[in-house]
Amino acid sequence: MLRRNFLKAAGAVAAPAFAKTDRRPNILFIMADDHAAHAISAYGSTINETPNIDRIGRDGIRLDNCFCTNSICTPSRAVILTGQYSHVNGVKTLNDPLDPGRQNVAKLLQAGGYSTAMVGKWHLHKDPTGFDYWNILPGQGAYYDPEFIEMGQRKKHTGYCTDLITDFSINWLKQRPKDKPFFLMCHHKAPHRPWQPAQSHAYDAATRTIEEPVTLYDHYENRSEAARRATMRVGESMTKADVKTDLPADLKGDELRKWGYQRYIKDYLRCIQSVDDGVGRLLSQLMRDDLEENTVVIYTSDQGFFLGDHGWFDKRFMYEESLRMPFLIRYPKELKHGINSDMILNLDFAGTFLDFAGVAAPSDMQGRSFRQNLRGRTPNDWRKSMYYRYWMHLADHNVAAHYGVRTERYKLIYYYGKALGTSGSIDRDTPPEWELFDLLKDPRELTNVYADPVYQKTIVDLKTLLARLQAEYGDQPCPA
Repeated sequence: MLRRNFLKAAGAVAAPAFAKTDRRPNILFIMADDHAAHAISAYGSTINETPNIDRIGRDGIRLDNCFCTNSICTPSRAVILTGQYSHVNGVKTLNDPLDPGRQNVAKLLQAGGYSTAMVGKWHLHKDPTGFDYWNILPGQGAYYDPEFIEMGQRKKHTGYCTDLITDFSINWLKQRPKDKPFFLMCHHKAPHRPWQPAQSHAYDAATRTIEEPVTLYDHYENRSEAARRATMRVGESMTKADVKTDLPADLKGDELRKWGYQRYIKDYLRCIQSVDDGVGRLLSQLMRDDLEENTVVIYTSDQGFFLGDHGWFDKRFMYEESLRMPFLIRYPKELKHGINSDMILNLDFAGTFLDFAGVAAPSDMQGRSFRQNLRGRTPNDWRKSMYYRYWMHLADHNVAAHYGVRTERYKLIYYYGKALGTSGSIDRDTPPEWELFDLLKDPRELTNVYADPVYQKTIVDLKTLLARLQAEYGDQPCPA
């Protein structure tokens, strides 16, 4: 697109009077879909190397306790944009649209003088608002030769989706108004199921064996019926699209799980290599444009993912691999290299963007800026616990709706067994049940100690904390 047409489509207007001296930082927010922290070498992954993503952490800060509040794509994205829990912003399930009239961080930055753009996976059903320019995948989108919707116009493109998202992001960076700071959300589809990697990252799968997770052969003996009921088991719950061939009829049980893990994890990791390539290209573009020092660069994912952990693929559960988000941030002008272990939520992202931009956060945002945490100045009243809720009762992979609380040591989960009328849910109740994990003694969450007499005082305290957090955030407990 010619520059003059591009700017017209982006709604460009005459430069404001302050633009020439506006040196507030640019913000480049890169988000993958289902990229677990333990598939990033900056987090110590033993199965993957991500050199370009690692550059952000090497020059910046790695968050080690960043968590999502609802581990599923559409709700997590709505939380990131609004700074509000799912029950407040109205996006509880995959089927709920984000109200275009609702306040979001892009609108606030746009009103504050930023040039804003959204490229890639949107997944919030209605057209984006608050962005001067947007070019998004319809729904989940396709890996190969995908359609994109650019400023309301649908067009099919030739190529690989991850590469195209990077191309479109770089094109916008080149053609954006140069008299304003920018906020660019580059959202990749990869490595979302069904894991279709680019041919450029093909390798001889037969000669490489990926290390198995310690809990691959977990059979849920010491846990809830909710864990045993879930149908996201590697191998037996997979389709031909997942493993690119028919499931072998002669393999059952652990042998099928072993086979299925090697089939899917290799394609998952190959999808990530294209994302890593794209991150490298974006970082190089910033360097070419002399924008490195004054740009906040973030790499994250919309939630975690089970990489064969507990014998599962997918997410949804409040277990660590699903709950935990990677988050790497670089801002050379202000942040020194380091690791931060404070409890950060996707609820906090919007407020942090606004803080860097010098734009006031509205009072209805439920998160808070962690900019001072990144500078090594954690506020004395920073959270020591978090509240989580997954709403889609039995709708996908037979995962029960649940909510819970996580502290530094414990995790209490309540599977309340009801759909509560949420969209996308099956109208079938299941018996309510509780899980308690002592993360200090059982970091892999293999043993539910809810019935252990030793923990009864802890359970009372955690239930009191859970009720307090629900009240604080305006959520309602499920009636027994």
